Amino acid sequence: MCSTKAAASSRIPAFLSHARQLEKRPPCQAHCPNTGEIRGWIGMIAQHDKNGMTLPEAYDAAWLKLAERNPLPASISRICPHPCEDECSRNDKDGAVSINSVERFLGDWGIERSLPLPLLDAEPRPESIGAVGSGPASLSFAYQMARRGYEVTMYERRSLPGGMLRHAIPDYRLPKDVLDAEVDRLLRLNIVLERDVDVGDAVDLAALRDKHTLIFLGVGAQSARKLNIPGESGPGFVSGIEFLQRRREQRTPLQGQQVIVIGGGNTAIDAARGALRDGASVTIVYRRSEAEMPASASEVNDARTEGVEFEFLLAPTEILRDGDRIRYVRVQPMRLGDPDEHGRRRPEPRDEPPRELAADLVIGAAAQAPDWHGMEGIVTATKWAEADQNGRLEDGIWVGGDDRGPGIASAAIAHGRLAAEAAHAELRDLPHPAADARRAIDSGSLNTDFFNPEERGTRPRRPQDEWLTETEAEIDQTIDSERAVQEAARCMSCGLCFDCQQCFMYCNAAGFTRIEQTGPGKYYALALDACEGCGKCIEICPCGYLEAREN
Repeated sequence: MCSTKAAASSRIPAFLSHARQLEKRPPCQAHCPNTGEIRGWIGMIAQHDKNGMTLPEAYDAAWLKLAERNPLPASISRICPHPCEDECSRNDKDGAVSINSVERFLGDWGIERSLPLPLLDAEPRPESIGAVGSGPASLSFAYQMARRGYEVTMYERRSLPGGMLRHAIPDYRLPKDVLDAEVDRLLRLNIVLERDVDVGDAVDLAALRDKHTLIFLGVGAQSARKLNIPGESGPGFVSGIEFLQRRREQRTPLQGQQVIVIGGGNTAIDAARGALRDGASVTIVYRRSEAEMPASASEVNDARTEGVEFEFLLAPTEILRDGDRIRYVRVQPMRLGDPDEHGRRRPEPRDEPPRELAADLVIGAAAQAPDWHGMEGIVTATKWAEADQNGRLEDGIWVGGDDRGPGIASAAIAHGRLAAEAAHAELRDLPHPAADARRAIDSGSLNTDFFNPEERGTRPRRPQDEWLTETEAEIDQTIDSERAVQEAARCMSCGLCFDCQQCFMYCNAAGFTRIEQTGPGKYYALALDACEGCGKCIEICPCGYLEAREN
């Protein structure tokens, strides 16, 4: 960090002159589904020496800050498509800060150090809380309630907790031991896990409502929706979720078989890569173009690198069989028409004859939905649960995760947290948590010339020639401490002081005074009565923390 060059255009309107300090919401946080305090925990690492902290102390503090909103940072960081990085202010300079890589480093740090989850200073509560399912939404909800003093009972229909994290995501993306470590740590709180309990079937939801003060539903979208084409029913056709779940339990050799995967989401990609590892030749068929695929671009690229073939703008119309055995999938060429109600261009048939793709196994991974069996009459949803913004479905019933619509695991973590915060407020007759009132940082208020260009760090990966020989070994690796520090230091601390000392050094009136007890974002006090209104500090502030105020 070397230049004190002022921004090209003045940031001081003519009728404003005196400075003020005002924290603003950074773009990374604004685009995180869980609105995590990213700048805060990254700042603890980047500014550790300025605050008299050793690196281990800074890592511990950063992990605790991160874990306040996400009890599964090592697991979620491995599968999150990190939308926080999409709007990072460094994108146009030298590449976004590798927030996801630093988060994963901290997640692993917490496991290695056996760090306990941060609890709140709360007395034991008398209310009994139930949670149906043990996926990311339910785990997040249970954690947030338990840390507030409530006893939580989770009901899981399988023998092991984790939901889709455990039963659908392959080991080469999320190893079992990482998930086990984080879930086991969470279950050491005031949480009871009831295994092999199918709520809605073996246990009546109404009975649970009588037993508990409130219930959180996190059943997930584990019910596959049919393609509704001829030939779908019968041997050789399986849903994407079912294929992945079976594969986690016991792999089936597919040598010499041609597998067609229908769909364009992450489930389709995971199913295709799994079938490839089991020996099949695999083709993904998607009715829109590659640009419209909801799957993560990096996962698509990895699948293509491994040998998965892609056929775009083709819609399946029939599965052709010889007796019970699948022979072909008939597909209709498509084109993209006008946008639908969600802004995505509708696929429309081309005036071309259908094609036939050879197949031995067809995996339908086009869509999923929650399974509300046994909950009819209490849950009135026919597909997705329609809850309020905090997940309140009705009196005593809260809901989150894929129950509310398809989304990423980070969003499910947020659903569980928001529901717990709102439920706790209702139970204790407290005001609901206020929305973040901080103004979003304006990119024009940043002085990016202050920051030296520094290439974005890349995450180490297992050599490609090992991807299909060590089929379940994790591909992406965790960065080391040196890289974590370097990447944290690239953060521009958008909207909050990071102690660059520019204002202190260039203030003519000595209006800035060093705070005795410093901390990330807290380094200088501004004496407003000393300010001469020259505006110099506003011009040179790299992070946009200082701004003009009305006289």
